[in-house]
Amino acid sequence: MSCRTAIPLLDDDLLCAVSSPDYAPGMSERLDDAALMLRYCDGEVAAFEQLYVRHKDSLYRYLLRLAGDADVADDVFQEAWGKIVNARRSYRPTARFSTFLFRVAHNCFIDYLRRNRRHAGDAHRDPDDCADPGTSPGEMLDRAQVRQKLAAAVAELPAEQREVFLLRAEGGLNLDEIAHITGVSRETAKSRQRYAMNKLKSAMAKARAGTEP
Repeated sequence: MSCRTAIPLLDDDLLCAVSSPDYAPGMSERLDDAALMLRYCDGEVAAFEQLYVRHKDSLYRYLLRLAGDADVADDVFQEAWGKIVNARRSYRPTARFSTFLFRVAHNCFIDYLRRNRRHAGDAHRDPDDCADPGTSPGEMLDRAQVRQKLAAAVAELPAEQREVFLLRAEGGLNLDEIAHITGVSRETAKSRQRYAMNKLKSAMAKARAGTEP
């Protein structure tokens, strides 16, 4: 999958506030999403290309972490964008485009699970294999090890908590949007996020303690 990118590194501050600029697209970028989609509805293909470039990485990371399987993520990713294309005539900007996009992807993944009851969560490739060329080998190794431990901790979260975390971390969505996408109340989404963050912080603290001399 050509859209794979390295998942940003989460330190303690980012675990407490995953809406940092390094982990979620800026609001200034999102303000144009609805206008781009409306232009695409009017036949401007270049507008859709901008939307795709803007959101493809975060959506793919969300699906890969959610599914735990690269082939599944690929299939659901393609299906979700296909549904966006097919829904362009009926699109109405009643919510942020990212909310609309992740809601479609969420539904596609649920549909996949219903079609494949024996879905297994084994990933076949690492989405974190892209490194900053300016990073030293030692730093690359340290970051890779931390990312690996974080990815493992995320994979161990209960499915509901994992999805809330990924929608916040990868999609940059707020609690109201997450609640809408997952079909639960805001308080339930908030509770799931809190449990997920506490478990991840605990897992990362244990991982760091295990690497200290």
